[in-house]
Amino acid sequence: MALVKVKEKFQVTLPAEIRKKANLSVGELLEAKVEGKKITLIPKSVVDRDIAISLREFREGKGHGPFKSAKEAIRSLHREAKKLKKKTA
Repeated sequence: MALVKVKEKFQVTLPAEIRKKANLSVGELLEAKVEGKKITLIPKSVVDRDIAISLREFREGKGHGPFKSAKEAIRSLHREAKKLKKKTA
């Protein structure tokens, strides 16, 4: 069991053994939770909101492609733009 000391500004340093077991690197984010008298730190990753939306739409089958060429991709974009124009008109 590793002990840590609460320092000024309530900072703590995680012992090297704990960091290695949790595979933590400098700059990573941890979610802090309090459950009774227990504090739990959970590694978290942050995903840009637009990327998260794009990934969800892709999983829902709203993606296009794959395309065999750039021309084919551009043609697809033009077709989609025409559909959008018709919807707004």
